[in-house]
Amino acid sequence: MSITPQEALQRTIEHREIFHDEMLHLMRLVMKGEISPLMVAAITTGLRVKKETIGEITAAAQVMRELSHKVQVADRTHLVDVVGTGGDGSHTFNISTCAMFVAAAGGARVAKHGGRSVSSKSGSADVMEALGVPLTLTPEQIARCIAETGVGFMFAPNHHPAMKNVAPVRKEMGVKTFFNILGPLTNPADAPNIVMGVFHPDLVGIQVRALQ
Repeated sequence: MSITPQEALQRTIEHREIFHDEMLHLMRLVMKGEISPLMVAAITTGLRVKKETIGEITAAAQVMRELSHKVQVADRTHLVDVVGTGGDGSHTFNISTCAMFVAAAGGARVAKHGGRSVSSKSGSADVMEALGVPLTLTPEQIARCIAETGVGFMFAPNHHPAMKNVAPVRKEMGVKTFFNILGPLTNPADAPNIVMGVFHPDLVGIQVRALQ
């Protein structure tokens, strides 16, 4: 089922849901760069104001996973991602990256997925880069890091190249959008265990249900 960007925007203005199949279609258009930056900003703002539904979130995450570059980890049994949505406005240091090192030091195998800061002082990638960790590792190299050291970092733009079509919009807006919500749901290594932070208590139940 298709929906035009204009129809999707009107739905958000009327606080009506964009249904699952419609969201699949809409998200594919966004990822292909077939919707203008202005319209992407308008729709994401509308979704945030009306509050995203589980159906909208799961459909968008499904498209992101379909288009992602995967990291094949041989044994995912105890693999964990330590990730946050960002956008909490508290201007703290990057908590999830610190937690990643603590978890790895304690024996966990961590496949950390993250990017640069959009609305805070630093994102996971900013921290890793400052520590001298290269962000350009191939999926095979990341899998080897996890196997040999127990930790690997997946720089989101490398694994979700289609997101390049919305990255400038997100940066210019400088506020949390539903793309903050999607990141933790789209781990390229398909880590079955997730420790997740969210920017608002209302998202706790939504993210849990979306992961199911």
